[in-house]
Amino acid sequence: MTGADFIADGEERMKKAIENLQQQLQTVRTGRANPALLDRVEVDYYGTPTALKGLANISTPDGRSLLITPYDKSGLKDIEQAIHKSGLGLTPSSDGSVIRISIPTLTEDRRKELVKVVKKYGEECRVAIRNIRRDSADHLKKTKGEGVSEDDIKRKEETLQKITDKYIKEVDKHIKDKEDDLMDI
Repeated sequence: MTGADFIADGEERMKKAIENLQQQLQTVRTGRANPALLDRVEVDYYGTPTALKGLANISTPDGRSLLITPYDKSGLKDIEQAIHKSGLGLTPSSDGSVIRISIPTLTEDRRKELVKVVKKYGEECRVAIRNIRRDSADHLKKTKGEGVSEDDIKRKEETLQKITDKYIKEVDKHIKDKEDDLMDI
């Protein structure tokens, strides 16, 4: 691999870290109904852990509730139990064919707890991006003995740092937006 390949590979990995952060942030409850809240819920379906979104249609009939329509009605109780056990603080109610979840408004204390969770996700992403930068820089330094000049390596490291700074700023923006979203409810 050339130095440019290491930089491109590092940037691609940083993009994936940002995408992962965005997925994590979607699962944080903000007081508005969002089907992504249930993305991490796994249902014990005939002895196999299965993602809820694979077993049911999840919709938002209004801004404060979720409607879960199982593809197989026999899995209704299992879905209900999985939501209870998920730790999301949601209370499902079933009418025998669908499950409704009312999204309660968040208390001030709960919002502050969620802001801490969001900040933790942001810091994990920043660490991942810095680790990617370090790995790419290490690979660049190894090219020194392969006919690449020290000046070229230095320029590529500077480019890598600029890319890293760009993605760190993007992480900060996503975290700030989510915090604002949580506190403006």
